[in-house]
Amino acid sequence: MGINSENDVAANLQIGPTTLGMVRIYVEGDGIDLPLDFDPEEAEEIAEELRAAAAAARAMGKKKR
Repeated sequence: MGINSENDVAANLQIGPTTLGMVRIYVEGDGIDLPLDFDPEEAEEIAEELRAAAAAARAMGKKKR
């Protein structure tokens, strides 16, 4: 499965700080229990990548209209 492959997998996503000063992205779904911890700098890089991907997706959506 690639980044552009559609699927019917459902999962819950939680994001928050840990007591150890890390940022946790927690993914939970059918047979999945995945805590991912990042230092704050890494979390900010991930946030920037999410914003860039959202902007690119928004631009693609406008081209389809």
